[in-house]
Amino acid sequence: MRYNDKGIDFKYLLVSEKDKMFGLTVNTVGFQPVAPNSLYPSTEHPKSYYFNPKKGRVLSEYQFVYISKGKGVFSSANTKKTPIKKGQVMFLFPGKWHSYQPLKETGWNEYYIGFEGDIINTLIEKNFLPSQNQVLDVGVNEELVNLFLMAIKVAKEDKKSAQQYLAGIVFHILGMILSLSQNRSYDANESTQVIERAKIIMRENIHKEIDIKEIASNLGTSYSWFRKFFKEYTGYPPAQYFQELKLRKAKELLTETSLPIKEIAYELNFSSIEYFLSFFKQRVNITPSEYRKINGTDKQQ
Repeated sequence: MRYNDKGIDFKYLLVSEKDKMFGLTVNTVGFQPVAPNSLYPSTEHPKSYYFNPKKGRVLSEYQFVYISKGKGVFSSANTKKTPIKKGQVMFLFPGKWHSYQPLKETGWNEYYIGFEGDIINTLIEKNFLPSQNQVLDVGVNEELVNLFLMAIKVAKEDKKSAQQYLAGIVFHILGMILSLSQNRSYDANESTQVIERAKIIMRENIHKEIDIKEIASNLGTSYSWFRKFFKEYTGYPPAQYFQELKLRKAKELLTETSLPIKEIAYELNFSSIEYFLSFFKQRVNITPSEYRKINGTDKQQ
């Protein structure tokens, strides 16, 4: 079974003159899974972002591109051709030529966010992110993935002050990248990286059913070790952790959308509406309808 094959998901944003006064604005954010031996990049992107990896491109913005799965290569005006692996971030500069692509035999999963503004220019001038070091090793990290997913969600909702919300997420991503890359321990993190990778697989496949034993096998570990270390690391057995992710997503859909409860159960791949209702009440002590009403949406089903 293939995991991490969630479809491409992105948003290109409009930026007002008032937004620019805030000092940092976001132009694009997205996620793109690239299967082995598939076309890259996707032709769904606008011409200003689409590029031929053999020729490269020049952007008018900064970008973070985080690889959570697979391998590839990166090169730029300041960086010779460099291998890229999961757990690394490519930092792209405006006005600077660059190119990157996954290896045909592995593909990769990439998260990205493009931004600009006086604040980030000042940080670059102060050498917080030196241009000669465009590939940062931060490791596979579920919290970092969640920040990118949150940015995609905020961008697609496009509510008032979305640009300011997104600017805060960019700062959070930046701070996390700096901290992770500067404090990375290569010797101590091998086991935790396996668990972080598993957490991301679960997060990216929340709309499916997963096989815990198969995940452990795909990550090169025994099931007994994986289950034991996963519980020590997260406080939950892996299957329960996945159910908690589904519960968290169900709460989000109940409070932030008007989707009928039956559709929520279907979207999260519960076997039946009855099972979803039982699952939810057992863990929250109230029904989904009651939860939605208490949390202020009170939508009709």
